[in-house]
Amino acid sequence: MRASWVRNVAAPALALLLLASAFWLFTSTRPVSPALPSSPTGDAGDAWLTVYLTDPGGSQADSLRGGPDARLAEAIEAARYSVDVAIYHLNLWSVRDALLRAAERGVRVRVVVESDGIFDPEVQDLIEAGIPVLGDRREPLMHHKFTLIDDVEVWTGSMNYSVGAAYRDNNVLLRIRDQAVAENYRREFDEMFADDLFGPLSAPDTPHPRVVIGATTLETYFAPDDGVARRLIELIAGARTEVDVLAFTFTSDPLAEALLEAAGRGVRVRAVFEREQAVAAGSDVRRLQQAGLDVRLDNSEGNLHHKLLLIDGRVVATGSYNFTRSAEQANDENVVIFDDPAAAALLQAEFQRLYEAGSA
Repeated sequence: MRASWVRNVAAPALALLLLASAFWLFTSTRPVSPALPSSPTGDAGDAWLTVYLTDPGGSQADSLRGGPDARLAEAIEAARYSVDVAIYHLNLWSVRDALLRAAERGVRVRVVVESDGIFDPEVQDLIEAGIPVLGDRREPLMHHKFTLIDDVEVWTGSMNYSVGAAYRDNNVLLRIRDQAVAENYRREFDEMFADDLFGPLSAPDTPHPRVVIGATTLETYFAPDDGVARRLIELIAGARTEVDVLAFTFTSDPLAEALLEAAGRGVRVRAVFEREQAVAAGSDVRRLQQAGLDVRLDNSEGNLHHKLLLIDGRVVATGSYNFTRSAEQANDENVVIFDDPAAAALLQAEFQRLYEAGSA
């Protein structure tokens, strides 16, 4: 899979080796391969971060097998106690089957979905098997895409658990192994599943908003309660040399203004947007183009579904959070921000691939 060639954040020496090999990986035919572990930065020698990218042009796109969902399914299969899923769209058999098998062997499995998808056959299969599934039952979106395993491992990113997301669209899926980060997602999940609190009803009560893991600082934000846009604007305002953006949709006036201000003080700002969404009502893409920013539109056959900010080649912000008013004010969303050069380099290569393939 194109970037289920995966990188675990590495110690400095091995990170240099990984970066040297990245050029070949991104310019080769990118054969199917399992996750390739590298030196960890987590405690007790455990790798804490793995980055997966979908491969819409790879062989998996035809077979619908071997994508990032396969790695997620393996993690669910290995669960010992609990699996909690909050997902906007679920129709992948790999994930459904892994959840069913986990429940059969006694693992506690619970699922929160966007109500519009609760009647999808795969979700109904879970319900019929006795797995508790809760819909948000409201107009704004339950837009999360995360899975919490055994309260120690979080899978999150831009990828829905759908055929299109895993095999047709450009997406990122992160595996984070850290108990404090997992506790953040436990709190968010329980607010929805146990307390039936969605959107603005959710409290700004993330227990560990900033966690130091090895040499990396990771921040966790949930929308609409944590002020995600404010933090993203701070990151853009603090950029010294460059800001790169990959975005499915972009209707946030404050974020547009932050990008324009950054460009005005000499920061290189580049962006690639999903072509159809760029001309949708309320889009700020035309405004950025007219201001002279280096904006390209995606030419992929599927969707550019990323929600990604890269700051100065080392700080990453990504998750389910589209750069929109609805994500900031109404939807249930999550974002992780981390300052790791090795992981950022992998995502920088993804940006460069889409940037070079895009057009004005």
